[in-house]
Amino acid sequence: MKKTTPNTPCPCGSRVKYKKCCAIYHKGALPKTALELMKSRYVAYAVGDASYIIKTTHPNNPDYSEDTKAWKSSIELFSKETEFLGLEIVEFIDGEEEAFVTFKAKLSSGDMEEKSRFLKVNGKWFYESGSIKIIN
Repeated sequence: MKKTTPNTPCPCGSRVKYKKCCAIYHKGALPKTALELMKSRYVAYAVGDASYIIKTTHPNNPDYSEDTKAWKSSIELFSKETEFLGLEIVEFIDGEEEAFVTFKAKLSSGDMEEKSRFLKVNGKWFYESGSIKIIN
């Protein structure tokens, strides 16, 4: 896993320093759009911030678990074993309460494409589900 520091470029691909980009969401700022949430979740995986993944996952998600200790461990293991090499946004369909982001992620374990569904609950976006396609 490449080490992300506050001054390295954010893994989301913005070319902005991590501390001025996705780190603000990891520290508590609310993403205004589902796209911001999606990018900040990708970066949370890249930097190993399992707590952020957990708190931004909708309870309808199949991965959602009341056993946050085990869930957190599995996220941390995935983050540690995977290098996050690039993110490309393919499509963003914005909505008031529901939005979709299609993206391609370049990972050390292979490339994937996902169409993610996000739901807004009480003014806060959550990752609800996604259909994943492994590219190679």
